[in-house]
Amino acid sequence: MTKPIRVLVADDHVVVRLGLVTLINRQPDMQVVAEAASGTEVVDLWKTHRPHVGLLDLRMPGMTGVEATQAVRAIDAHARIIVLTIHKGDDAVYRALRAGAQGYLLKDVRSKDLLAGIRSVYEGQPCLPPEITARVLKRIRHADLTDREVSVLKLVAKGLSNRQLAEKLNVSEATAKSDVASVLGKLGAQDRTHAVTMALARNIIDLEDLRGGDPEPTAG
Repeated sequence: MTKPIRVLVADDHVVVRLGLVTLINRQPDMQVVAEAASGTEVVDLWKTHRPHVGLLDLRMPGMTGVEATQAVRAIDAHARIIVLTIHKGDDAVYRALRAGAQGYLLKDVRSKDLLAGIRSVYEGQPCLPPEITARVLKRIRHADLTDREVSVLKLVAKGLSNRQLAEKLNVSEATAKSDVASVLGKLGAQDRTHAVTMALARNIIDLEDLRGGDPEPTAG
């Protein structure tokens, strides 16, 4: 009998994780060998169990799915990972794939497509539904925002003027104005409001960022 595909499931929501584990363990060719509730646990459990495929949520405490993917790939260059998330923004997809994930599925995916995705990634094939592929192609056409520009964008989203941005970033008002112009140009945004709307849609920033404290200014 062929050995089953060994799967690690990571999601900080217990009910979601239990549902995935139950679904996978019902398959004769699959077996869940580890469950994680955080990105940190993913890395530790990967070292211990060396699964064939990891199914990771994008948003987890400790380390995000992207950070966990990067860490796992650093210790296991052959690691095969699928990101399973509610986030459909093209920037979220791009970051996950750039980190080394071979698959990206939304949590409303049909069970049979999820299982097919696990088998596909196990065989060394990518798992990207057409709508996700379209988002990746769209994202590639846009230049990356630097860490500093993301910080500027988060401050813009909080309604800060150029003068207030300059004070927060400890730069001149002219530099702050230039930074905002650079962000708008890279996003292809018409104005500040449009830039924030686009950034939320692409998962460059999210509502948690807007609710949190001011981002730390980043040099460069």
